[in-house]
Amino acid sequence: MTTLSREETEALIAEVLEVYPEKAKKDRTKHLAVNDQTVEQSKKCITSNRKSLPGVMTIRGCAYAGSKGVVWGPIKDMIHISHGPVGCGQYSRAGRRNYYVGTTGVDTFGTMNFTSDFQEKDIVFGGDKKLAKLIDEVELLFPLHKGISVQSECPIGLIGDDIESVSKKGAAAIGKPIVPVRCEGFRGVSQSLGHHIANDAIRDWVLDKRDGVTFESTPYDVAIIGDYNIGGDAWATRIILEEMGLRVVSQWSGDGTIAEMMNTPKVKLNLLHCYRSMNYISRHMEEKYGIPYLEYNFFGPTKIIESLKKIADFFDDSVKEKTAAVIARYQPMIDEIIAKYKPRLQGKKVMLYVGGLRPRHVIGAYEDLGMEVIGTGYEFGHNDDYDRTIKEMGDATLLYDDVTGFELEEFVKKLKPDMVGSGIKEKYIFQKMGIPLRQMHSWDYSGPYHGYDGFAIFARDMDIALSSPVFGNLVPPWKKAVVEEVKKAA
Repeated sequence: MTTLSREETEALIAEVLEVYPEKAKKDRTKHLAVNDQTVEQSKKCITSNRKSLPGVMTIRGCAYAGSKGVVWGPIKDMIHISHGPVGCGQYSRAGRRNYYVGTTGVDTFGTMNFTSDFQEKDIVFGGDKKLAKLIDEVELLFPLHKGISVQSECPIGLIGDDIESVSKKGAAAIGKPIVPVRCEGFRGVSQSLGHHIANDAIRDWVLDKRDGVTFESTPYDVAIIGDYNIGGDAWATRIILEEMGLRVVSQWSGDGTIAEMMNTPKVKLNLLHCYRSMNYISRHMEEKYGIPYLEYNFFGPTKIIESLKKIADFFDDSVKEKTAAVIARYQPMIDEIIAKYKPRLQGKKVMLYVGGLRPRHVIGAYEDLGMEVIGTGYEFGHNDDYDRTIKEMGDATLLYDDVTGFELEEFVKKLKPDMVGSGIKEKYIFQKMGIPLRQMHSWDYSGPYHGYDGFAIFARDMDIALSSPVFGNLVPPWKKAVVEEVKKAA
């Protein structure tokens, strides 16, 4: 367990907050907590999903990032127009490693940037005509696309472009779906609202819009919801589900298609991976179509086995038997991985700060390797995320919501983890401190990390990071005084 007591962790929080003005300190105190496994509802100990403090560096994204970058962007056979200035579209283009099958520019478009490239005159006179022209050009240049989404950037909401009207006219003209998404970046407090807006657009403009083509269902049809195929994660998941005897009808949204989204209301079970981004549409399908959804976690063998058994319980004995066989077949492989890496990683301490589901979902994978997560937090989590997290973390460990750059650095200096799992913005700060950091948004260009094969890669990557000799040549801040004393003595 963690080396700090509850009182010591509380004192640490108070010490880090001491530099803030009184008003900022009062606000940030609500977002930092000592974990207590006896608490049933996290709102009793930590506040989340609130506006970041102006002037305090946040690591969050915006609603546009949540819609275009997460939910819609990976739908590979659609063209996603960033309606507004070029910067947002360019920054979000290929920002994540959403692997897909297809030929880029012909039938898949995930890594391409389509933008209406707003200029000053467009702000003054509006961009409706420009958007309509862009839709015509897209149809001419990329005739194999299956639909278009219009991802609105901040200026669109400010000047009042009627993207719904343009989308309806454009769809009628080209005979393909065009989905307007009101995801202006200033909406909400983070990218989380962008997920919700994107889900609502799917509900209103995609589901129930099949073209009459017959869909032959089976009793074993499932959909993977909220897996963005980072480094091939969804493919690794799909392999296991199919070995269980299930048929994966649709995959949202990594390597996904609009036809798969339209087929989803026919499945028997929605398998929800990223709760934060896709719980909205899963709840809608449960309420409207009677499709239950089940949260699962395929990070690390302990959670994989728990999830497989939960999924199998929903189906008949044939699936349960195949599931038991799958677990038995992979067990020797897991034993070998743990035997190889656990002696090297046992007792190592990790601090996490990521988005989506990772701050809690990857805890079990670290623990399978004998490592301990001593602090975790969400960039844009809600209280229902923390409800699920407090049971995963040890007592008296640290929880931090929308943590600032200053706070995270200070916590790392005081807790002295062996490794940090966070994003690209934090990567080089901690590496310069002499602390290995694994980029846990897109697996540091490795992966997959899901499933049995993914666990082998995860274990290898953690071992590589911790064993790298380069960090022995970097002196972290808490060791500098000792180094200076040694030099003087010499």
